Amino acid sequence: MSSIIAIAASVALSYILGAFPTSYIITKIFAGVDIRQVGSGNAGATNVLRSAGKIPAVITLIIDISKGLAAVTLVAGYSYSFGVDLDYDFYRSLLGFIAICGHIWPVTLKFRGGKGVATTLGVAIGLAPLILLPSLIIWIVVFSVSNYVSLASIIALISFPIIACIFKVSFYIIVFSVATCLLSVYKHKDNLRRLLRGEENKTILFKPK
Repeated sequence: MSSIIAIAASVALSYILGAFPTSYIITKIFAGVDIRQVGSGNAGATNVLRSAGKIPAVITLIIDISKGLAAVTLVAGYSYSFGVDLDYDFYRSLLGFIAICGHIWPVTLKFRGGKGVATTLGVAIGLAPLILLPSLIIWIVVFSVSNYVSLASIIALISFPIIACIFKVSFYIIVFSVATCLLSVYKHKDNLRRLLRGEENKTILFKPK
């Protein structure tokens, strides 16, 4: 019974972590606006950058990454000590995915959250940092060439399960990477349409003087 309670409590806590409305709070503090009513309307770090500036965006990014990392390290590690009878990689992957879903569909923002990229990054840091590195390099290269955050995120997330298979990591982590890839592509469907029409907004981090 204690194992079932530990699993239920950890799932709930992972969702609560993911649902913490970072972008909403940060933009309210720094810009006095509702992130859902400005810019793209997306509750993510990129929209914070456009709506409130670089420092708020960096704070948002760090906190959103930390949400995913905490779910697969602190929450998973502590609750697993209560005798959870599940494969540890499966358990961590499950809690990480729940945290990502919490970010995307947060009860705190009436289920209108971000696209989950930063929280996915945090989960990946905790689950498989070595296979994450090539995906980050791909993100940097694509973004540097195109200045499209959405395109860089989509391609990097598509590359993640491919790299996971090449490195022959745990089956459950591969399943997690495929699930998050499909979820991310779905959440970026409007961005994909705008990219195909040439209407997607570029993000220029360093403007020439």
